[in-house]
Amino acid sequence: MPTESGSCSAARQAKQKRKSHSLSIRRTNSSEQERTGLPREMLEGQDSKLPSSVRSTLLELFGQIEREFENLYIENLELRREIDTLNERLAAEGQAIDGAELSKGQLKTKASHSTSQLSQKLKTTYKASTSKIVSSFKTTTSRAICQLVKEYIGHRDGIWDVSVARTQPVVLGTASADHTALLWSIETGKCLVKYSGHVGSVNSIKFHPSEQLALTASGDQTAHIWRYMVQLPTPQPIADTSQQISGEDEVEFSDKDEPDGDGDVSSDCPTIRVPLTSLKSHQGVVIAADWLVGGKQAVTASWDRTANLYDVETSELVHSLTGHDQELTHCCTHPNQRLVVTSSRDTTFRLWDFRDPSIHSVNVFQGHTDTVTSAVFTVGDNVVSGSDDRTVKVWDLKNMRSPIATIRTDSAINRINVCVGQKIIALPHDNRQVRLFDMSGVRLARLPRSNRQGHRRMVCCSAWSEDHPICNLFTCGFDRQAIGWNINIPALLQEK
Repeated sequence: MPTESGSCSAARQAKQKRKSHSLSIRRTNSSEQERTGLPREMLEGQDSKLPSSVRSTLLELFGQIEREFENLYIENLELRREIDTLNERLAAEGQAIDGAELSKGQLKTKASHSTSQLSQKLKTTYKASTSKIVSSFKTTTSRAICQLVKEYIGHRDGIWDVSVARTQPVVLGTASADHTALLWSIETGKCLVKYSGHVGSVNSIKFHPSEQLALTASGDQTAHIWRYMVQLPTPQPIADTSQQISGEDEVEFSDKDEPDGDGDVSSDCPTIRVPLTSLKSHQGVVIAADWLVGGKQAVTASWDRTANLYDVETSELVHSLTGHDQELTHCCTHPNQRLVVTSSRDTTFRLWDFRDPSIHSVNVFQGHTDTVTSAVFTVGDNVVSGSDDRTVKVWDLKNMRSPIATIRTDSAINRINVCVGQKIIALPHDNRQVRLFDMSGVRLARLPRSNRQGHRRMVCCSAWSEDHPICNLFTCGFDRQAIGWNINIPALLQEK
């Protein structure tokens, strides 16, 4: 028996030696068994709660993964050898030309033609070898110049939502996990008002369409309506602390570079502690809230899988909107019509129609494969939805069967916002990026992010302010700051 075992071992070594000198990607059955035998024995010797059939399946799957990686590795070796061969041919042809008695013009022409041919072969080989892996990660050169104008720092925890007032004076509102909502001067970055009436995380903030009222949703299972009165400070000249950077520039940095939130700038501004109205019909976290057109009614979305419609003056519940199978993530109202769209973790979003008082219809949009993080209206009959499945879809309300445009990205998408007048979509991502697309799915720009500017952690929300002369886009994130940007929209659209 020892003699037989020794011969098997010698044969196996000879076989492995032959295989190491071969570029063939084919494997024999015996080599597969040898590779999978050791892990199988190790797993079987371990105290595992997995059934043997499950473990066998896992071993088979890992074996397939290993084979795929080996195939790619061998292909890479073959391509490298081909490239080396082409380089040698290039060098040899250059030497042959140098040895010939040709005029300088003929030498230049022939060498140039040969170099061009081989260069094209190298490019074709490289593209063919990499297209399988990087085809879904196409890069688009950003043609817009985006400038960071102002940072709004004062919250003690991540900022979930950002919104811009629709009446004068125009202020910026932020909702934070630190249980507060803050109002800011857009021009100076100074905190004007602090609302501390909630006892849980403030998850969203929206301004009344015609009055100085704010609507906030909270983890304390309520939504509050509160009145604010602010006097804007005199704007100071804005120092050019940031450079105009192409949207593709990026330098990585650590979370240790987050803005210092220990100095509470909101402690010096007036504080509102009691709401005018508290909306209290939910049995779970209220994740979002918005005003219906006219501002006489408000809608809330909750983790209790329902959305509620309230009368603002009486605080009474008018309708409870049920139908979602899982927690709601967002709600949005149409700017001109009595329409509401709700998003959910059940991978759908629903359109609720209150235009006819006697009939409240609902339409279900199914097109995502993961949580729908937000869905928002545009002017006309379009809805834009974003999802954790890394896609954004543009829908026509008259045809719910399929989207009219799909944007595929490399990271989950949070609360999106549409520049209504110019139809530009701002996409805040989990990976700290903010990208701009048009309604047809064409990428326009990416906001700059470097060691000097941009968000350090996940970007939670974006909001456009189309008419503001200084900042026309705002973003907020887990790095406890909101940022005001100036986007050169005419140049953006002209370059498109």
